[in-house]
Amino acid sequence: MSIVVAVPDSAEGTRALSAAAAEAELLGTDLVVVNLGLRPLDTSAYGEVTVVNRSGRNDQDQAEFVLGAISERNASRLVIGLKRRSPVGKALLGSISQQLLLQSPVPVLAVKLDEDDE
Repeated sequence: MSIVVAVPDSAEGTRALSAAAAEAELLGTDLVVVNLGLRPLDTSAYGEVTVVNRSGRNDQDQAEFVLGAISERNASRLVIGLKRRSPVGKALLGSISQQLLLQSPVPVLAVKLDEDDE
């Protein structure tokens, strides 16, 4: 079993990665980082992790990419970062986080930024 974390190129992604590393350490399991950005991630501060990178901007739907990693890596939990959105933004725009919350076959730990970080 492992912890999978979806890491977009954002402050929410960085926060999710930190929370996932703590969760993996607490549970004594592997950490799999799904890099949703197109730049390499620096995971050196988190010890030994497995990084799964996308191959390009149009390679696959990001939510499907994360769900595939959950299945392939036999994950026991998914960690995601959430962004605050207005009610109109929630109604009009779907989000990868929302898709993952609804479609994940494993429990999801959703983390938000502290108000000071926004």
